[in-house]
Amino acid sequence: MEQFIPFNVHIMTTIALVVMACTVMIIRIRATKKPTSAKKILIPPLGMSTGFAMFLFPFTRIPWSWALIAFICGFIFLAIPLILTSNFQIQNNEIYLKRSKAFLVIIVTLLVIRLSLHNYIEQHISIPQTAGIFFILAFGMLLPWRIAMYRKYKKVEKTLTDSSSISVPSLSLE
Repeated sequence: MEQFIPFNVHIMTTIALVVMACTVMIIRIRATKKPTSAKKILIPPLGMSTGFAMFLFPFTRIPWSWALIAFICGFIFLAIPLILTSNFQIQNNEIYLKRSKAFLVIIVTLLVIRLSLHNYIEQHISIPQTAGIFFILAFGMLLPWRIAMYRKYKKVEKTLTDSSSISVPSLSLE
């Protein structure tokens, strides 16, 4: 008879978080190799916003004050470093996201902080409520970061448009 190995939710979620963080790093590095667009910047927060449907279920609900604190912490501690390190550049008349050396360090640091806080918070409230809090924390990071990226993108796009509208007089050899 085979011995049953218990399924440890905490270990599995930790592994999933590490895999997701690595995926984010790979996607972000690849994103610097292709031109970006406003659509590519704005779709992630729109897609993520569907996660708020989890709060339709009573066992995931948290007090409004907790949600507000989680959102503000996501903005202050997670979004601001990403906002500061997300910049664009023009190459071949197209806009690219600049690769930031600090980005990988920030993502790994955020992962460690998130795992540490997750363990602490999970001791005091239910796992579904913990998921709700960390969802709002992540949304508090993603939404302001992407809005800031969009604003920076639009400035670079305006610069690109303005520079391409300047006409250079043609020289004739007569």
